[in-house]
Amino acid sequence: QIQKLKPDVLVVDSIQTVYLPSLESAPGSISQVRESAGKLLYLSKTTGLATFLIGHVTKDGAIAGPRILEHMVDCVLYFEGDSSQHYRILRTTKNRFGSTNEIGVFEMSESGLLPVENPSALFVSQRNQKTPGSTVTASLEGVRPFLVEIQALVSSSSLANPRRTTLGVDAGRVAILIAVLEKIVGLNLYSQDVYVNAAGGFRVVEPAADLAILGAL
Repeated sequence: QIQKLKPDVLVVDSIQTVYLPSLESAPGSISQVRESAGKLLYLSKTTGLATFLIGHVTKDGAIAGPRILEHMVDCVLYFEGDSSQHYRILRTTKNRFGSTNEIGVFEMSESGLLPVENPSALFVSQRNQKTPGSTVTASLEGVRPFLVEIQALVSSSSLANPRRTTLGVDAGRVAILIAVLEKIVGLNLYSQDVYVNAAGGFRVVEPAADLAILGAL
């Protein structure tokens, strides 16, 4: 069909459902995924056909099935974002011909995904200046800085082990920062529930965001 239609772009959705009748194993098995992807890879390299292989992902966000698939392809892309929000972040985890530090931000519209020219305005557009427990920090993704709102809530806890809940920021880093506030600043947080969130479903990995988390707390 590909040789007959001669498309400019081939999209396979999904690679785990593609199989070769000559192999006895079931679709989605290591041998089927490896051989099917290998044939598509050979076709793509010999004809110049741009090929996208869409794969199922696990609950943890990793590609389901054998990891051989990630080693075979030139680029691995992930769509991230809160399912309740109308925008998505395209993140590269492997790029054989370029940087993996760049991300793209897209907004879902009636006509499909559209690029967002100013992602910072999107992430902090509904921020109230007078809201307590809210700070804005600059997070660097590749060469693009993004303004991200960090939200924190500290509340008295009735539990023996107070809650430490984080979304979009590393829980280990927040635990360290809480210890710093207790030891250096003298804030008594050992009896408090602590919640920290990066607004808009954004995932913050910028070390400089520690100051914003401290400020919000």
